[in-house]
Amino acid sequence: MIAPDDELEDAIMISALQHYSYCPRQCALIHAEQVWDENLYTLRGRAVHEQVDTPESRFEGTVRVERALPFYSRRLGLVGRADVVEFLPDGTPFPVEYKHGPRRARPHDDLQLAAQALCLEEMLGRSVPRGAIFHHSSRRRREVVITAALRAEVETLVPKIRAMLAGEHLPPPVTDSRCKDCSLFDLCQPSMIVGTARLRALRKTLYEPDEEEGEPCATS
Repeated sequence: MIAPDDELEDAIMISALQHYSYCPRQCALIHAEQVWDENLYTLRGRAVHEQVDTPESRFEGTVRVERALPFYSRRLGLVGRADVVEFLPDGTPFPVEYKHGPRRARPHDDLQLAAQALCLEEMLGRSVPRGAIFHHSSRRRREVVITAALRAEVETLVPKIRAMLAGEHLPPPVTDSRCKDCSLFDLCQPSMIVGTARLRALRKTLYEPDEEEGEPCATS
């Protein structure tokens, strides 16, 4: 089920959708600059994913369970690996993405799951109407309907991510509540970058000639 390498030369990792929807700068640092760092949240996430990183195929009753299943979309240029794909008795694929933390809705995770569903549909020729996020801390699943809106968002974001990764400049930091939980906070330095940008804008306002009058700004 793996596509030829030349067909996926410019493929984007499915995880990039989750990163981009959370913060475009984080996505660029990870997928373009190959920068990564750990914090408590990423360490917990790594521990959770180690449980499903080894390829395995088995039956649980009438459901076939595949772990670490590679998948791709030639049409979208996406590649990735499923934590778990369950094949229901009628053959319908049901992707399950593992996340640390308690059960709660997160649009970034739902988007990643929708991208997995689109890949599986292309690979297997079967509709994937639903999937689930397994929240490890609460040991509970949250079922996600792969809606038309989620599918459209995947289609919209993929070319934006591809263009961003091909660009020469990193996106600006978001500098909001998302930053405090980001493992790349120290490397990104959002407050310093925003402060420098504001200082440059202030200097431009004070010292550059007025465009209309061609005269320096008054400093007295």
